[in-house]
Amino acid sequence: MASQSAALEPIEAWFRQKGWRPLHFQRQCWKAYLRGQNGLIQVPTGAGKTYAAVMGPIAAMLANPAAGLRLLYLTPLRALSRDLALAIREPIEAMGWPLTLGIRNGDTASSERSRQLRQPPQILITTPESLSVLLANRAAAQLFAGLEAVVLDEWHELMGSKRGSQTELALSWLRGQRPGLRTWAISATIGNLEEAAHAAVGVGAGEDPLLVCARVKRHTEIRSLLPESIDGFPWGGHLGLRMYEELVAALDPAISTLLFTNTRNQSERWHQCLRYSCPEMEGALALHHGSIDRAEREAIEAGVKSGAVRWVVCTSSLDLGVDFQPVERVVQIGSAKNLARLLQRAGRSAHNPGGTSQVLFMPTNALELLEVSAMRRGLAEGLVETRRPPVAPLDVLLQHLTSLACGPGFEPERELERVRSSWSYRDLDGASWQWCLRFLEHGGDCLGAYPRYRKLEREEPPGAVPATGAPVLFRVKDPVIARLHRLGIGTITSSSSINVKVVRGATLGHVEEGFVSRLKPGDVFFFAGRQLEFVRLRDMTALVKASTRKSRTVPAWAGGQMALSDLLSVHLRREVHRCAGAIQATDPAATSGESLQLDTDELRALEPLLRRQADLSRLPREDQFLVEVTRSREGSHLFAYPFEGRFVHEGLGFLWAGRLTRIQSATITVSVNDYGFELLAPRGYPFEALYEDWSDALLDQAGLEADLEASINLSELCRRRFRSIAQIAGLVVDGFPGQKKSGGQLQISAALLFDVFSRHEPGNLLLEQARREVMDEQLELGRLRQALERLSSAQRLLVRTPRPGPFAFPLLVERLNNRMSSESVLERVQRLVAEARKAEDDG
Repeated sequence: MASQSAALEPIEAWFRQKGWRPLHFQRQCWKAYLRGQNGLIQVPTGAGKTYAAVMGPIAAMLANPAAGLRLLYLTPLRALSRDLALAIREPIEAMGWPLTLGIRNGDTASSERSRQLRQPPQILITTPESLSVLLANRAAAQLFAGLEAVVLDEWHELMGSKRGSQTELALSWLRGQRPGLRTWAISATIGNLEEAAHAAVGVGAGEDPLLVCARVKRHTEIRSLLPESIDGFPWGGHLGLRMYEELVAALDPAISTLLFTNTRNQSERWHQCLRYSCPEMEGALALHHGSIDRAEREAIEAGVKSGAVRWVVCTSSLDLGVDFQPVERVVQIGSAKNLARLLQRAGRSAHNPGGTSQVLFMPTNALELLEVSAMRRGLAEGLVETRRPPVAPLDVLLQHLTSLACGPGFEPERELERVRSSWSYRDLDGASWQWCLRFLEHGGDCLGAYPRYRKLEREEPPGAVPATGAPVLFRVKDPVIARLHRLGIGTITSSSSINVKVVRGATLGHVEEGFVSRLKPGDVFFFAGRQLEFVRLRDMTALVKASTRKSRTVPAWAGGQMALSDLLSVHLRREVHRCAGAIQATDPAATSGESLQLDTDELRALEPLLRRQADLSRLPREDQFLVEVTRSREGSHLFAYPFEGRFVHEGLGFLWAGRLTRIQSATITVSVNDYGFELLAPRGYPFEALYEDWSDALLDQAGLEADLEASINLSELCRRRFRSIAQIAGLVVDGFPGQKKSGGQLQISAALLFDVFSRHEPGNLLLEQARREVMDEQLELGRLRQALERLSSAQRLLVRTPRPGPFAFPLLVERLNNRMSSESVLERVQRLVAEARKAEDDG
């Protein structure tokens, strides 16, 4: 190859033509690539990381021209492919470089996909799923024979999920084919840089990957919309839509704005609210989330870039790197629950080096003001959350091995070595590997009688001499099994979707099957920013027409709730500690102690609520654990406030309920939110006495897993988790296009397999994986152990209150939400507030 400076001259020339000067970190990446290094780039959004990653490989391609696929660019979202292609094509076309570029994903026409196999582009932008489909092609070895580099975009988004495991396995095979393959990951926000880099480049890649962190300053300014007065009885959503007038007053039609919500349901409601509040924005206001049809999403993205669309209500569908340079402001509706997520969304505005990101925060309940104050302090310290890769998920491995067997085939010994070269599978034991092979070849211990589960067949590799001990090549020879497998490749599982289509009109998007099953012809609902009347269901398509009739019904999607991250939980406890010190410092009767101030607008706005909490109960400091007990007409209440996030509180709540009922039996109801949990028992249940006598036992880690299993319906949780594992592993399939199974059919198929394995093969490793995922991901067992350890050493505050206080009130409403309609909840909450105010006045 030519010298580095000569190889990089075409790149430098294009930058000069643009009037740009390459940043130091970009040149650092290009030179490292040309030296043969792997690396990870962590820079703020909009700082130029795409050109930092691709210009080194492009320089090498220009210096040594050759046909065939040479650079693979993996992106987690299909929507990013278009912007990436435009960014990479710009210098190619401007400079007349002899390079070809293609896009391959689920939206690519079949004719284009076929052409790419016959005449591969030199640069291919694709997704992890489409890469796996390519590996399932018999011509995979020839297609990737000249591959030199892989770029992993938004690696922070991929590595913490099974899509990251899928990517790691695909790369392990590519590196086996191309030992000199170079890997560069690019990421905007991640806390564990070194682990992320190792996960990207794999085990045994030689020298450690280079970590490139740009010195590009990006400031984030957060301003909160504060209500005129803070109610002393906050509850989830109690501000929310009531503050729409303040939000509208803060928005400017001349300022391009993205309004982020945390769920699709919430985005539909806010779009509906703004549409009615601001009729003058018709045509300039849009809704964007993952369930809206792709063509409409693309039109909205184009409208934002052109300036025609000024406000977009959106979800995480716009979190990632779609380049929106015209966007000047970001609004976050409700807490983002995670520092990295807020930073990512903030980066949508000022999407260029050195810009300032402006975030307007709109709380949906008063206590979220505590969270945003904690977020601002956390961001000022430069901290973001870590992402941990899943540990050797066998369902993904089974899918990967089947893909290889559908494609070039694999030799078990060689493939085990490759699989162990991927970070997530580096400790895979031989017994698990042999179990996977037996499961795929023979159907394991239970399914051998069914041909569709005996997927792998043995054959000798080409050129092998027949002899004892000769290597074995595993292949899928049944064309039906191969075709069904290719259609089901991927690790994203969700409830079955129903397309929503206007009668004799366009497709609007998709909703979950369960929502449509509750609709009757004539029912009106909001979706994709439109008021629609349900006509009928036909062939997994909901036919609708426009309606002017009023309705509050909005589709709900599974997986909508987010919990506080571990890092934000730490900052939240510090924020409550600050409030406790500040309130105590202004109390003449208080003993002298640490002098703290309510030093943010959010904390000052919360002062009346904080004082009410301190008067009625206590504000816990960082080394204290507050538990309140009280009685009402509903029964005996215990409120505990670990401030660890709703998933940890769910585990803690059920753990305590189970342990308490073993001491004194009763029916105990559990309610949780991000700040604490409530236990409700019949009147007269002695929570106070039991806590005083048994608090050590309640916080004991001994027997934790067994007690959790006894306290919750673990078998049912595992059964639900097993459905997605069975889909990924290829045990249940959707069927061919036009013959897809309903969600109910898939659930029955997975449940039947779960029961068969539980009864006849209790050691099935997929059952063990389901249990581990429930414990580690749903109940967050690791965080739960840390929380128990922290709470065991904390000073315990037990307070009997005459009525639920400001911290307790949201938990009461959370419980009501789970058993009543929204209208009933509102009426009940208003009555509870009135009763509490009367009690205070009487006191």
